[in-house]
Amino acid sequence: MLNQSITSNNTHPSRTEQRFFGQLLVAMKLPTVIGAITKDVAEGRHVIVQLVTTAEAMLDRRLASLSADERAHLDLELSPREYMIDYLKSAFPTRMMRVFKGSDGEPRSELMVDEDGNPVHSQAALQARDDLIERLCSMPAIPTALDELIREFGTDAVAEVTGRTRRLVTDGSGRQQIERRTARSNIGESDAFMTGRKAILAFSDAGGTGRSYHADRNCPSADRRRVHYLLEPGWRASSAIQGLGRSNRTNQLTAPIFRPVTTDCRGERRFISTIARRLDSLGALTRGQRQTGGQNLFDPADNLESDYARDALSQWYHLLYRGKLTSVTLDDFTRMTGLKLVDQNGGGLLETLPPIQRWLNRLLALRIGTQNAIFEEYMALIQARIDAARDAGTLDVGVETIKAERIVPLDEQVLRRDPVTGAETRLCRLELHHQRRATPFARVMETWSGTKDIAFLKNGRSGRIALRVPSWSILDNDGHSIQVWELIRPVGSERIRQSALAESHWRPIDEAGFREAWGVECADIATRIDIETINIATGLLLPVWNRLPDDDVRVWRISDAQGNSLLGRIVSPAGFEKLAQSFGVTMAIALSPAEIVAAARARDGVAIPALPGARLQRSYVNDAARLEIKDFPPAQRERLKALGCFTEIISYKTRLFVPTNRAEDILSAIAANSTAGIAA
Repeated sequence: MLNQSITSNNTHPSRTEQRFFGQLLVAMKLPTVIGAITKDVAEGRHVIVQLVTTAEAMLDRRLASLSADERAHLDLELSPREYMIDYLKSAFPTRMMRVFKGSDGEPRSELMVDEDGNPVHSQAALQARDDLIERLCSMPAIPTALDELIREFGTDAVAEVTGRTRRLVTDGSGRQQIERRTARSNIGESDAFMTGRKAILAFSDAGGTGRSYHADRNCPSADRRRVHYLLEPGWRASSAIQGLGRSNRTNQLTAPIFRPVTTDCRGERRFISTIARRLDSLGALTRGQRQTGGQNLFDPADNLESDYARDALSQWYHLLYRGKLTSVTLDDFTRMTGLKLVDQNGGGLLETLPPIQRWLNRLLALRIGTQNAIFEEYMALIQARIDAARDAGTLDVGVETIKAERIVPLDEQVLRRDPVTGAETRLCRLELHHQRRATPFARVMETWSGTKDIAFLKNGRSGRIALRVPSWSILDNDGHSIQVWELIRPVGSERIRQSALAESHWRPIDEAGFREAWGVECADIATRIDIETINIATGLLLPVWNRLPDDDVRVWRISDAQGNSLLGRIVSPAGFEKLAQSFGVTMAIALSPAEIVAAARARDGVAIPALPGARLQRSYVNDAARLEIKDFPPAQRERLKALGCFTEIISYKTRLFVPTNRAEDILSAIAANSTAGIAA
C-alpha cells in the first residue's frame, strides 16, 4: 500500500524516503542476522556488527514531545516509520488545481487559492492521506537494528560502542527506561568485548575510530575468532573501510570472517552501488589501485554508476521505448515514476534522458516485484558489457593478482630510462610455477546442493569434468535474454552461453561417476606443478602507458610464496612488435614457438623472427581456419615445404600454410634451420 500511494501521485523520492527504505531493508535482514549470530555465539565465536544509525535523534524527538506523566510511564516505539509519516504529511498531494486557457489557447493548470489567497485542499485527498497514515501507524513497528539486537540478546551479552548518550532499554519487569551513557561507557563496553565478558559487539561510525576489536594475541578472547557483519555500510566509503579495519589488525591470532549482509530486494543495489563506487574511488586515490578500496567485497557489476552501467541504462531506455522489455511498459513506467522520457510531440525519446541517479532513486518507490523485474533486465545488460570487456581485456578492475609458488626470471630488457630520475621501464620474461589447489567435491556440493538445474558434465574430448550451475543471464541489444551457465571445476570456473554449451563436447554423466572423476582430477592436480611463461612490462609505466600495447590494459601483481612481488602490464606475444616499434628497440627476448602460434590468432598476426618480413596469421579458406605464413621469401618456398609447410594456389597466388597440429614443431624447425644456415 505504501508503494501504491507514492507512485500513483508521481511524487519524487527524497532523501527521507531513501532513509526509510534503508532502515526497512535493515529490518528485513535482522531475523536472519539474529539467527546467524546465535549460531556463531553457540560455536564459540565473537560477533561484531557494523552499523551507521543509532536512532538517538529519533529518541530525542520522541522524548521532547512527551509530557511529564508520559515520561514517567514510557511506552515508546522507535521505528523509521516516522520518516515515511512525515514524508506523507508534507508530500501527499492535497492541493486542488484550476484549469485555464493560456495565451496560446492551450489548457494550463495552476494551484487553487481562495479569495484571501489561502490554498484550497481537496477534502477527499486529505481523507485518503489520513486513512493511509492511520493504516501505516497501526502496522507493527519496524525495529531499529541496534535496539533490536539489544532487545534480543540483552545488555549483558551486547557491548554497544556508539556515539549516543542515552538509550531505551527494557528491564526485567518489561518496563521501559532511559539509560544514560557517558564517554567512558564505550571504553568499558569495548573492554568487556575484548576480555570475553560479552560475545557480541555493535558499533557505529563513532565507535569505529581509534579502537581495535580483532583477536589480539595479548587479549583474553584471542582464541575466539571474530565474525564481522557489515549490516549497514552507509554512504561514506572511508567510514565503511575504517569499520572493517577494526576487526582485521596486526598481531591477530586468527583473521576475521567478513559477512556483508544484503537482501534479495534489488532496490538495495541503490545503496550498495554508492558504497561500491566510492570504495573504488577511495582505493584509486589512496593506493593507486581500485581493488584496495573495495577489498574484493564488491563485483564490478555492483557499481551501478559506472560507464558500463550508464551505457546499459541508455540501452534499457531504448528497449523500453521499443516495447522489448517484459518487466514494464513505457506508459506504466512513466506513470509510476513520473520520469519524462518521450518528447511532447511523441517523436521519440528525449535527447537528454534522466540520469542514472534519478532513475535509481525513482525505482525505490516501485513495488518489490516490479523493482526486481526491472533490475534483472538492467543487470543483464550491464553483465553483457562487463563480460565483453573482460573477454577483450579492457575491463578496469584495478590491480589483479597472480599468485605463484615460485617466480623464475628468464630474461630482461630495458625499454626506457627516465632522463631526470633514472627510473627504468623494463620488459621481463618470467617463468611462473603454479601449485593448483583443488576444491573438494563435498565443499562444492555443500554450496550447490538443492539448487535447481544443476548438472554433472564431462567433456568427451578432454575428459575434464564440470558442475553446471545457473548463472545470471544477459540481454543482447534487441532485448533478447541469453541463458548463461557457470561451469565449476576443481580449480576454477567459467561462464558459458547456452548456445556454446550445446555445441561443445560437454555431456551429462551420473553423480557417482562424476564424484569419482572429481576425486581423480583433484588427486592429479595436487601432484602437478604448472609452469607458465609470461612477459610483463614493469617499472616506471605511467609516462609510457599509451605506448604499451592496448590489447590488454589490466595491471597485474605477480607474487610468490617467498613474498616477492612485481607490478606491471602483461605483454601478449602479439604486442611484441608494437612494443619494439614504440620504444625503438630490437627485442632481445625471443618468443617460443607456442607463443608465436598463440599470437597468430590476433588480427594482424605476429612476425616470425627466423623469416625476416614474414608473418604468421590466422586465415580463413573455405570457412576453415588455417595458419598462413604471409609475405614469405619466395626463394625459401621449397625449404619451407620440406620442413612441413604446404602451398595452395588461390586466385592465381601461391599461399603458404602451416599444418595446425604440427605448427609448433615446424616453427622450431624453421628457427633451427635458419640458425644453422647463419652458422654455415
